[in-house]
Amino acid sequence: MPTYEYECRSCGHSFEVFQNMSDEPIKTCPECGKEVRRLIFGGSGVIFKGSGFYVNDSKGKNSAAGKDTKAPSSPAAPPADTSSGGTAAKDAAKAKESA
Repeated sequence: MPTYEYECRSCGHSFEVFQNMSDEPIKTCPECGKEVRRLIFGGSGVIFKGSGFYVNDSKGKNSAAGKDTKAPSSPAAPPADTSSGGTAAKDAAKAKESA
């Protein structure tokens, strides 16, 4: 059931009433008895109830969240030779010569 907010057109008294959506709107001010108008407001939005909600609560166990984002090394690719005269340097020299 929503909470509706009303304001008196005469005295300016504002009040809230917890009522069903099917109930008739209140027409008289409880302070002065004159006409009131129901105020329109956006509401409170989404309300989460419970002990707590976190970004990772809805993700599966195999999701990428929280894991290291580095790509695993391929076992088929040999490690690069960083020593002087390594294969990478030789390949670069061969490509230069053939060009």
